[in-house]
Amino acid sequence: MEKIIEKLMYSSRWIMAPIYLGMSLILLALGIKFFQEIFHIVPIIFSMSEVDLVLVVLSLIDIVLVGGLIVMVMFSGYENFVSRLDVDESDEKLGWLGKLDAGSLKNKVAASIVAISSIHLLKIFMNTENIDNDKIQWYLLIHITFVVSAFAMGYLDKITKSTES
Repeated sequence: MEKIIEKLMYSSRWIMAPIYLGMSLILLALGIKFFQEIFHIVPIIFSMSEVDLVLVVLSLIDIVLVGGLIVMVMFSGYENFVSRLDVDESDEKLGWLGKLDAGSLKNKVAASIVAISSIHLLKIFMNTENIDNDKIQWYLLIHITFVVSAFAMGYLDKITKSTES
């Protein structure tokens, strides 16, 4: 009975496979949104102010960072929790593939969240005249929370790795 339960539990990891595949649909949606933004800018590029253009560029960078985060979670999560990716030698293989364990992935996700939050905060600062001071303070507090959390996770990971070796 114990063997059957253990086999079922181990096999249940495959439930995550369609979820990781579903993340590729989110990536597709981000790609569509990215190009939608570009198509909106093109006709008005010469009439846009520099600040508005920078805000749009920051939004595009935000989308790219989130896309990279999705790819990282999708591939690393699949490799760590479901199965190794069988990539032919003739295909391009991502250099980090197979090298990110769950702890490293967690730290990279935290660093990506800080980067995304930084871009968002920069957009807020470029538009401060239209945003209440209370909201700006909340954005700062949330960003600082992300930074401190990412630092703490990285530090704890470092401590854990040094005590293991």
